[in-house]
Amino acid sequence: MAWLWQRCGCRVLAFGKMTLDVGLLEPRRGNVLLLGQRPLWIPAYCAGSRRIQLETLFFPTRSTFTFSKYCSSLWRTPIRLYYTTQRTCCCSKTHSEAKYKDPFLLGSTDLKNLYQDIKKELLVSTSELKDMCEYYFDGRGKAIRPVLVILMARACNAHFSNSREVLASQRSIAVITEMIHTASLVHDDVIDGSDSRRGKKTVNHMWGERKAVLAGDYILSAASVALARIGNTTVVSVFCQVIEDLVRGEFLQLGSKENENERFAHYLEKTFKKTASLIANSCKAVSILGCPDPKVHEIAYQYGKNIGIAFQLIDDVLDFTACADQLGKPAAADLRLGLANGPVLFACQQFPELNALIMRRFSSPGDVDRAWQYVQQSDGVQQAIYLAQRYCHEAIREISKLQPSPERDALIQLTDIVLTRDK
Repeated sequence: MAWLWQRCGCRVLAFGKMTLDVGLLEPRRGNVLLLGQRPLWIPAYCAGSRRIQLETLFFPTRSTFTFSKYCSSLWRTPIRLYYTTQRTCCCSKTHSEAKYKDPFLLGSTDLKNLYQDIKKELLVSTSELKDMCEYYFDGRGKAIRPVLVILMARACNAHFSNSREVLASQRSIAVITEMIHTASLVHDDVIDGSDSRRGKKTVNHMWGERKAVLAGDYILSAASVALARIGNTTVVSVFCQVIEDLVRGEFLQLGSKENENERFAHYLEKTFKKTASLIANSCKAVSILGCPDPKVHEIAYQYGKNIGIAFQLIDDVLDFTACADQLGKPAAADLRLGLANGPVLFACQQFPELNALIMRRFSSPGDVDRAWQYVQQSDGVQQAIYLAQRYCHEAIREISKLQPSPERDALIQLTDIVLTRDK
Protein backbone atom coordinates (compact mmCIF):
# COMPACT_ATOMS: atom_id res chain seq x y z
CA MET A 1 0.00 0.00 0.00
CA ALA A 2 1.25 3.52 -0.79
CA TRP A 3 0.03 7.07 -0.52
CA LEU A 4 -0.10 9.85 -3.08
CA TRP A 5 0.22 13.29 -1.49
CA GLN A 6 -0.69 16.63 -3.00
CA ARG A 7 1.27 19.71 -1.92
CA CYS A 8 -1.72 21.20 -0.13
CA GLY A 9 -2.37 17.98 1.77
CA CYS A 10 -5.19 16.50 -0.28
CA ARG A 11 -4.47 12.80 -0.47
CA VAL A 12 -5.07 9.85 -2.74
CA LEU A 13 -4.68 6.24 -1.69
CA ALA A 14 -3.13 3.64 -3.96
CA PHE A 15 -3.21 -0.14 -3.59
CA GLY A 16 -0.61 -2.38 -5.17
CA LYS A 17 2.78 -4.07 -4.82
CA MET A 18 5.42 -1.38 -4.40
CA THR A 19 9.13 -0.87 -3.80
CA LEU A 20 11.12 2.11 -2.80
CA ASP A 21 11.63 4.81 -5.44
CA VAL A 22 9.93 8.13 -5.94
CA GLY A 23 8.19 9.24 -9.12
CA LEU A 24 6.20 12.29 -10.11
CA LEU A 25 2.65 12.55 -11.38
CA GLU A 26 2.12 15.51 -13.66
CA PRO A 27 -1.42 16.91 -13.81
CA ARG A 28 -3.28 17.34 -17.08
CA ARG A 29 -6.86 17.42 -18.19
CA GLY A 30 -8.94 14.29 -18.60
CA ASN A 31 -8.18 11.97 -15.72
CA VAL A 32 -10.85 9.77 -14.23
CA LEU A 33 -10.16 11.29 -10.84
CA LEU A 34 -12.43 14.10 -11.99
CA LEU A 35 -15.15 11.71 -10.92
CA GLY A 36 -14.33 11.82 -7.22
CA GLN A 37 -14.93 8.42 -5.68
CA ARG A 38 -14.78 6.47 -8.95
CA PRO A 39 -11.82 4.06 -9.19
CA LEU A 40 -9.01 4.25 -11.76
CA TRP A 41 -7.05 1.30 -13.08
CA ILE A 42 -3.46 2.31 -13.92
CA PRO A 43 -1.73 0.41 -16.75
CA ALA A 44 1.74 0.60 -15.24
CA TYR A 45 3.94 -2.41 -14.80
CA CYS A 46 7.47 -3.75 -14.53
CA ALA A 47 8.07 -6.73 -16.78
CA GLY A 48 10.70 -9.10 -15.46
CA SER A 49 13.68 -7.21 -14.12
CA ARG A 50 13.01 -4.05 -16.15
CA ARG A 51 11.89 -1.12 -14.04
CA ILE A 52 9.39 1.01 -15.89
CA GLN A 53 8.12 4.28 -14.45
CA LEU A 54 4.38 4.66 -14.09
CA GLU A 55 2.62 6.21 -17.04
CA THR A 56 1.92 9.92 -16.58
CA LEU A 57 -1.46 10.40 -14.95
CA PHE A 58 -3.76 13.32 -15.66
CA PHE A 59 -5.29 15.27 -12.78
CA PRO A 60 -7.84 18.11 -12.83
CA THR A 61 -5.52 20.54 -11.02
CA ARG A 62 -2.23 22.18 -11.82
CA SER A 63 -0.63 20.84 -8.66
CA THR A 64 1.88 18.03 -8.54
CA PHE A 65 1.17 14.70 -6.89
CA THR A 66 4.18 12.83 -5.56
CA PHE A 67 4.00 9.10 -6.01
CA SER A 68 5.90 7.51 -3.17
CA LYS A 69 6.70 4.20 -4.85
CA TYR A 70 7.32 2.50 -8.14
CA CYS A 71 5.81 -0.83 -9.02
CA SER A 72 7.81 -3.96 -8.44
CA SER A 73 8.15 -7.25 -10.31
CA LEU A 74 5.15 -8.28 -12.38
CA TRP A 75 1.79 -7.11 -11.18
CA ARG A 76 -0.99 -9.61 -10.88
CA THR A 77 -3.63 -6.88 -10.75
CA PRO A 78 -3.58 -3.15 -11.53
CA ILE A 79 -3.35 -0.49 -8.87
CA ARG A 80 -6.55 1.31 -7.97
CA LEU A 81 -6.67 4.94 -6.89
CA TYR A 82 -9.28 6.68 -4.79
CA TYR A 83 -9.76 10.22 -3.60
CA THR A 84 -9.95 9.94 0.17
CA THR A 85 -10.98 13.53 0.78
CA GLN A 86 -13.08 16.13 -0.99
CA ARG A 87 -10.98 18.97 0.38
CA THR A 88 -10.42 21.67 -2.23
CA CYS A 89 -6.84 22.12 -3.31
CA CYS A 90 -5.58 25.38 -1.84
CA CYS A 91 -2.68 25.89 -4.24
CA SER A 92 -4.52 25.69 -7.55
CA LYS A 93 -7.92 25.90 -9.19
CA THR A 94 -9.80 23.18 -10.97
CA HIS A 95 -9.18 23.10 -14.70
CA SER A 96 -11.09 26.00 -16.32
CA GLU A 97 -13.12 26.13 -13.07
CA ALA A 98 -15.80 24.22 -14.96
CA LYS A 99 -18.50 22.35 -13.09
CA TYR A 100 -18.51 18.95 -14.74
CA LYS A 101 -22.02 17.72 -15.34
CA ASP A 102 -23.10 14.12 -14.96
CA PRO A 103 -23.47 12.94 -18.59
CA PHE A 104 -26.43 10.75 -17.67
CA LEU A 105 -28.14 13.64 -15.88
CA LEU A 106 -27.60 15.95 -18.86
CA GLY A 107 -29.17 13.44 -21.22
CA SER A 108 -31.98 12.35 -18.91
CA THR A 109 -34.55 14.96 -20.01
CA ASP A 110 -34.44 13.93 -23.67
CA LEU A 111 -34.42 10.24 -22.77
CA LYS A 112 -37.10 10.34 -20.09
CA ASN A 113 -39.51 8.04 -21.94
CA LEU A 114 -36.94 6.18 -24.02
CA TYR A 115 -38.12 2.64 -23.30
CA GLN A 116 -41.80 3.52 -23.55
CA ASP A 117 -41.13 5.02 -26.98
CA ILE A 118 -39.20 1.93 -28.05
CA LYS A 119 -42.13 -0.25 -27.03
CA LYS A 120 -44.44 1.94 -29.10
CA GLU A 121 -42.27 1.15 -32.13
CA LEU A 122 -42.69 -2.57 -31.42
CA LEU A 123 -46.31 -2.84 -32.50
CA VAL A 124 -46.85 -6.56 -32.02
CA SER A 125 -50.23 -8.26 -31.92
CA THR A 126 -48.90 -11.63 -30.74
CA SER A 127 -48.41 -11.55 -26.98
CA GLU A 128 -45.47 -13.99 -26.96
CA LEU A 129 -43.55 -12.05 -29.62
CA LYS A 130 -44.35 -8.82 -27.77
CA ASP A 131 -42.92 -10.22 -24.53
CA MET A 132 -39.78 -11.40 -26.31
CA CYS A 133 -39.17 -8.11 -28.10
CA GLU A 134 -39.69 -6.03 -24.96
CA TYR A 135 -37.71 -8.37 -22.69
CA TYR A 136 -34.45 -6.39 -22.67
CA PHE A 137 -36.15 -2.96 -22.74
CA ASP A 138 -36.77 -3.03 -19.00
CA GLY A 139 -35.01 0.24 -18.14
CA ARG A 140 -32.42 -1.41 -15.91
CA GLY A 141 -29.40 -0.42 -17.97
CA LYS A 142 -27.75 3.01 -18.13
CA ALA A 143 -28.51 3.31 -21.86
CA ILE A 144 -25.02 4.63 -22.50
CA ARG A 145 -25.46 4.65 -26.30
CA PRO A 146 -28.62 6.79 -26.31
CA VAL A 147 -27.04 9.13 -23.75
CA LEU A 148 -23.95 9.47 -25.92
CA VAL A 149 -26.09 10.16 -29.01
CA ILE A 150 -28.13 12.86 -27.25
CA LEU A 151 -25.02 14.56 -25.88
CA MET A 152 -23.43 14.52 -29.32
CA ALA A 153 -26.57 15.99 -30.85
CA ARG A 154 -26.59 18.84 -28.36
CA ALA A 155 -22.83 19.44 -28.70
CA CYS A 156 -23.04 19.61 -32.51
CA ASN A 157 -26.11 21.85 -32.41
CA ALA A 158 -24.38 24.20 -29.97
CA HIS A 159 -21.29 24.25 -32.18
CA PHE A 160 -23.26 25.12 -35.33
CA SER A 161 -26.12 27.33 -34.18
CA ASN A 162 -25.62 27.97 -30.45
CA SER A 163 -28.79 25.97 -29.86
CA ARG A 164 -28.61 23.09 -27.43
CA GLU A 165 -32.11 21.84 -28.22
CA VAL A 166 -32.35 18.30 -29.56
CA LEU A 167 -34.28 17.90 -32.80
CA ALA A 168 -37.04 15.28 -32.91
CA SER A 169 -35.13 13.45 -35.65
CA GLN A 170 -31.97 13.40 -33.51
CA ARG A 171 -33.87 11.92 -30.58
CA SER A 172 -35.23 9.27 -32.93
CA ILE A 173 -31.62 8.28 -33.68
CA ALA A 174 -31.11 7.60 -29.96
CA VAL A 175 -34.17 5.31 -29.97
CA ILE A 176 -33.05 3.54 -33.17
CA THR A 177 -29.51 3.08 -31.82
CA GLU A 178 -30.76 1.31 -28.70
CA MET A 179 -33.07 -0.89 -30.78
CA ILE A 180 -30.30 -1.97 -33.18
CA HIS A 181 -27.94 -2.61 -30.27
CA THR A 182 -30.53 -4.76 -28.49
CA ALA A 183 -31.38 -6.70 -31.66
CA SER A 184 -27.67 -7.50 -32.04
CA LEU A 185 -27.54 -8.74 -28.42
CA VAL A 186 -30.46 -11.12 -29.04
CA HIS A 187 -28.71 -12.53 -32.12
CA ASP A 188 -25.32 -12.71 -30.37
CA ASP A 189 -26.80 -14.72 -27.52
CA VAL A 190 -28.17 -17.24 -30.02
CA ILE A 191 -24.82 -17.54 -31.82
CA ASP A 192 -22.90 -17.85 -28.54
CA GLY A 193 -25.44 -20.11 -26.85
CA SER A 194 -25.50 -17.72 -23.87
CA ASP A 195 -27.96 -18.29 -21.05
CA SER A 196 -27.51 -15.02 -19.13
CA ARG A 197 -27.53 -11.35 -20.10
CA ARG A 198 -27.70 -8.30 -17.80
CA GLY A 199 -28.17 -10.54 -14.80
CA LYS A 200 -31.16 -12.46 -16.14
CA LYS A 201 -31.90 -15.34 -18.51
CA THR A 202 -31.44 -14.65 -22.21
CA VAL A 203 -34.27 -14.57 -24.76
CA ASN A 204 -33.00 -17.77 -26.38
CA HIS A 205 -32.87 -19.50 -22.99
CA MET A 206 -36.43 -18.43 -22.19
CA TRP A 207 -38.13 -18.99 -25.55
CA GLY A 208 -35.69 -21.05 -27.61
CA GLU A 209 -33.20 -20.17 -30.34
CA ARG A 210 -35.57 -20.13 -33.30
CA LYS A 211 -37.99 -17.68 -31.71
CA ALA A 212 -35.10 -15.57 -30.41
CA VAL A 213 -33.74 -15.13 -33.96
CA LEU A 214 -37.18 -13.98 -35.11
CA ALA A 215 -37.48 -11.57 -32.17
CA GLY A 216 -34.10 -10.03 -33.03
CA ASP A 217 -35.18 -9.71 -36.66
CA TYR A 218 -38.41 -8.02 -35.65
CA ILE A 219 -36.64 -5.44 -33.43
CA LEU A 220 -34.27 -4.69 -36.31
CA SER A 221 -37.15 -4.29 -38.76
CA ALA A 222 -38.99 -1.94 -36.38
CA ALA A 223 -35.82 0.15 -36.08
CA SER A 224 -35.60 0.30 -39.88
CA VAL A 225 -39.18 1.58 -40.12
CA ALA A 226 -38.39 4.32 -37.57
CA LEU A 227 -35.25 5.19 -39.53
CA ALA A 228 -37.21 5.50 -42.79
CA ARG A 229 -39.63 7.93 -41.11
CA ILE A 230 -36.79 10.39 -40.52
CA GLY A 231 -36.64 10.79 -44.28
CA ASN A 232 -32.91 11.57 -44.62
CA THR A 233 -31.27 9.30 -47.21
CA THR A 234 -27.76 10.07 -45.98
CA VAL A 235 -28.68 8.98 -42.45
CA VAL A 236 -30.33 5.83 -43.84
CA SER A 237 -27.10 5.05 -45.72
CA VAL A 238 -25.08 5.56 -42.52
CA PHE A 239 -27.18 3.00 -40.63
CA CYS A 240 -27.06 0.53 -43.52
CA GLN A 241 -23.30 0.58 -42.97
CA VAL A 242 -23.86 -0.19 -39.28
CA ILE A 243 -25.92 -3.29 -40.08
CA GLU A 244 -23.37 -4.46 -42.63
CA ASP A 245 -20.58 -3.98 -40.07
CA LEU A 246 -22.49 -5.97 -37.45
CA VAL A 247 -22.74 -8.94 -39.79
CA ARG A 248 -19.13 -8.69 -40.97
CA GLY A 249 -17.95 -8.31 -37.38
CA GLU A 250 -19.73 -11.49 -36.36
CA PHE A 251 -18.07 -13.37 -39.22
CA LEU A 252 -14.68 -11.99 -38.14
CA GLN A 253 -15.36 -13.28 -34.63
CA LEU A 254 -16.20 -16.73 -35.95
CA GLY A 255 -12.87 -16.86 -37.77
CA SER A 256 -9.27 -16.55 -36.60
CA LYS A 257 -5.83 -15.73 -37.95
CA GLU A 258 -3.08 -18.33 -38.04
CA ASN A 259 -0.46 -15.62 -38.45
CA GLU A 260 0.28 -14.30 -34.96
CA ASN A 261 1.22 -10.86 -36.33
CA GLU A 262 -2.21 -10.44 -37.92
CA ARG A 263 -4.26 -11.40 -34.88
CA PHE A 264 -4.36 -8.06 -33.15
CA ALA A 265 -5.37 -6.19 -36.31
CA HIS A 266 -8.08 -8.84 -36.80
CA TYR A 267 -9.25 -8.30 -33.21
CA LEU A 268 -9.41 -4.51 -33.56
CA GLU A 269 -11.28 -4.74 -36.86
CA LYS A 270 -13.79 -7.11 -35.28
CA THR A 271 -14.11 -4.78 -32.28
CA PHE A 272 -14.84 -1.81 -34.50
CA LYS A 273 -17.44 -3.59 -36.60
CA LYS A 274 -19.26 -5.31 -33.72
CA THR A 275 -19.17 -2.50 -31.16
CA ALA A 276 -17.73 0.82 -32.30
CA SER A 277 -19.40 1.15 -35.70
CA LEU A 278 -22.87 1.60 -34.19
CA ILE A 279 -21.62 4.28 -31.79
CA ALA A 280 -19.52 6.06 -34.43
CA ASN A 281 -22.24 6.12 -37.08
CA SER A 282 -24.98 7.08 -34.61
CA CYS A 283 -22.89 10.08 -33.57
CA LYS A 284 -22.32 10.90 -37.23
CA ALA A 285 -26.06 10.61 -37.96
CA VAL A 286 -27.09 13.19 -35.35
CA SER A 287 -24.34 15.53 -36.51
CA ILE A 288 -25.67 15.27 -40.09
CA LEU A 289 -29.17 16.12 -38.89
CA GLY A 290 -28.01 19.12 -36.87
CA CYS A 291 -25.07 20.58 -38.79
CA PRO A 292 -24.17 20.73 -42.53
CA ASP A 293 -20.40 20.88 -41.96
CA PRO A 294 -18.63 17.63 -43.03
CA LYS A 295 -15.79 18.43 -40.63
CA VAL A 296 -18.23 18.20 -37.73
CA HIS A 297 -19.57 14.91 -39.10
CA GLU A 298 -16.02 13.52 -39.07
CA ILE A 299 -15.38 14.78 -35.53
CA ALA A 300 -18.55 13.06 -34.30
CA TYR A 301 -17.66 9.84 -36.14
CA GLN A 302 -14.09 9.74 -34.83
CA TYR A 303 -15.19 10.42 -31.26
CA GLY A 304 -17.72 7.58 -31.44
CA LYS A 305 -15.23 5.23 -33.06
CA ASN A 306 -12.54 5.80 -30.44
CA ILE A 307 -14.79 5.66 -27.40
CA GLY A 308 -16.51 2.58 -28.85
CA ILE A 309 -13.24 0.67 -29.20
CA ALA A 310 -12.19 1.76 -25.71
CA PHE A 311 -15.54 0.56 -24.35
CA GLN A 312 -14.98 -2.93 -25.78
CA LEU A 313 -11.39 -3.07 -24.55
CA ILE A 314 -12.58 -2.37 -21.01
CA ASP A 315 -15.35 -4.94 -21.48
CA ASP A 316 -12.65 -7.48 -22.33
CA VAL A 317 -10.64 -6.42 -19.28
CA LEU A 318 -13.69 -6.94 -17.05
CA ASP A 319 -13.88 -10.50 -18.32
CA PHE A 320 -10.73 -11.08 -16.24
CA THR A 321 -11.18 -8.63 -13.36
CA ALA A 322 -14.89 -8.56 -12.51
CA CYS A 323 -17.03 -11.27 -10.99
CA ALA A 324 -20.13 -12.70 -12.65
CA ASP A 325 -22.45 -10.73 -10.35
CA GLN A 326 -20.94 -7.45 -11.57
CA LEU A 327 -20.93 -8.39 -15.24
CA GLY A 328 -24.36 -9.97 -15.36
CA LYS A 329 -22.77 -12.84 -17.27
CA PRO A 330 -20.20 -15.55 -16.44
CA ALA A 331 -16.59 -14.37 -16.05
CA ALA A 332 -14.08 -15.57 -18.67
CA ALA A 333 -17.01 -15.79 -21.06
CA ASP A 334 -14.86 -15.04 -24.12
CA LEU A 335 -12.40 -17.82 -23.31
CA ARG A 336 -15.26 -20.28 -22.94
CA LEU A 337 -16.53 -19.19 -26.36
CA GLY A 338 -13.09 -19.79 -27.85
CA LEU A 339 -12.33 -16.10 -28.30
CA ALA A 340 -8.96 -14.45 -27.74
CA ASN A 341 -9.67 -10.88 -26.62
CA GLY A 342 -7.29 -7.99 -25.91
CA PRO A 343 -5.76 -9.13 -22.60
CA VAL A 344 -5.16 -12.62 -24.05
CA LEU A 345 -3.45 -11.28 -27.17
CA PHE A 346 -1.23 -9.02 -25.07
CA ALA A 347 -0.40 -11.93 -22.77
CA CYS A 348 0.86 -13.87 -25.80
CA GLN A 349 3.85 -11.53 -25.93
CA GLN A 350 5.06 -12.93 -22.60
CA PHE A 351 3.62 -16.43 -22.87
CA PRO A 352 3.94 -17.75 -26.45
CA GLU A 353 2.37 -21.00 -25.21
CA LEU A 354 -0.97 -19.22 -25.52
CA ASN A 355 -0.75 -19.28 -29.32
CA ALA A 356 -1.46 -23.01 -29.49
CA LEU A 357 -4.48 -22.56 -27.22
CA ILE A 358 -5.78 -19.71 -29.37
CA MET A 359 -5.48 -21.75 -32.57
CA ARG A 360 -7.63 -24.53 -31.13
CA ARG A 361 -9.97 -21.91 -29.59
CA PHE A 362 -9.39 -23.15 -26.02
CA SER A 363 -11.26 -26.34 -26.88
CA SER A 364 -9.10 -28.91 -25.07
CA PRO A 365 -9.72 -29.79 -21.41
CA GLY A 366 -7.99 -27.30 -19.13
CA ASP A 367 -7.35 -24.74 -21.90
CA VAL A 368 -9.61 -22.08 -20.38
CA ASP A 369 -8.00 -22.38 -16.95
CA ARG A 370 -4.49 -22.33 -18.42
CA ALA A 371 -5.25 -19.27 -20.52
CA TRP A 372 -6.76 -17.55 -17.50
CA GLN A 373 -3.61 -18.17 -15.48
CA TYR A 374 -1.35 -16.92 -18.27
CA VAL A 375 -3.30 -13.68 -18.47
CA GLN A 376 -3.21 -13.23 -14.70
CA GLN A 377 0.56 -13.76 -14.68
CA SER A 378 1.15 -11.35 -17.55
CA ASP A 379 0.64 -7.63 -18.03
CA GLY A 380 -2.12 -8.30 -20.56
CA VAL A 381 -4.83 -6.61 -18.52
CA GLN A 382 -2.70 -3.52 -17.90
CA GLN A 383 -1.73 -3.29 -21.57
CA ALA A 384 -5.38 -3.49 -22.65
CA ILE A 385 -6.31 -0.73 -20.21
CA TYR A 386 -3.45 1.40 -21.47
CA LEU A 387 -4.67 0.94 -25.05
CA ALA A 388 -8.21 1.88 -23.98
CA GLN A 389 -6.80 5.05 -22.42
CA ARG A 390 -5.06 5.87 -25.69
CA TYR A 391 -8.34 5.56 -27.58
CA CYS A 392 -10.10 7.71 -24.99
CA HIS A 393 -7.42 10.38 -25.27
CA GLU A 394 -7.95 10.40 -29.04
CA ALA A 395 -11.72 10.71 -28.51
CA ILE A 396 -11.11 13.71 -26.25
CA ARG A 397 -8.79 15.27 -28.82
CA GLU A 398 -11.50 14.98 -31.47
CA ILE A 399 -14.45 16.27 -29.45
CA SER A 400 -12.38 19.18 -28.14
CA LYS A 401 -12.47 20.61 -31.67
CA LEU A 402 -16.12 21.57 -31.11
CA GLN A 403 -17.14 24.83 -29.48
CA PRO A 404 -17.32 24.64 -25.67
CA SER A 405 -20.64 23.51 -24.22
CA PRO A 406 -21.80 21.52 -21.19
CA GLU A 407 -22.52 18.58 -23.52
CA ARG A 408 -19.07 18.68 -25.06
CA ASP A 409 -17.54 18.60 -21.57
CA ALA A 410 -19.90 15.75 -20.63
CA LEU A 411 -18.69 13.77 -23.65
CA ILE A 412 -15.14 14.29 -22.40
CA GLN A 413 -16.16 13.07 -18.96
CA LEU A 414 -17.91 10.09 -20.50
CA THR A 415 -14.48 8.76 -21.51
CA ASP A 416 -13.65 8.58 -17.80
CA ILE A 417 -16.81 6.63 -17.11
CA VAL A 418 -15.94 4.18 -19.86
CA LEU A 419 -12.47 3.63 -18.39
CA THR A 420 -13.65 3.18 -14.79
CA ARG A 421 -16.83 1.16 -15.18
CA ASP A 422 -16.95 -2.14 -13.33
CA LYS A 423 -19.79 -3.80 -15.23
